[in-house]
Amino acid sequence: MSLRTTVAVVMFSVLVVFFVSTALMLSFGDPMKTEMDDYIIMHTQNETGTNSGITTVVFDYRGFDTLGEATILFSAVSGVLMIFRRVKN
Repeated sequence: MSLRTTVAVVMFSVLVVFFVSTALMLSFGDPMKTEMDDYIIMHTQNETGTNSGITTVVFDYRGFDTLGEATILFSAVSGVLMIFRRVKN
């Protein structure tokens, strides 16, 4: 094997070990504990004025997170468009 192939195999192996170990360490909590769910259901209309709990979570309670995700998506699309644009000579 060439040096390039050996390095690729080692890096791929390290990446696989990292992903597997991360997946094994994940914990999602107890599905029977629903304090946050109950809070959102009980206070959605009073705090935000909307009837939809999903809209409240996405745009009110997690608004900055949603804004960050939209910014990252916009940056990625802009980068791809800049890479593939045609330059006139």
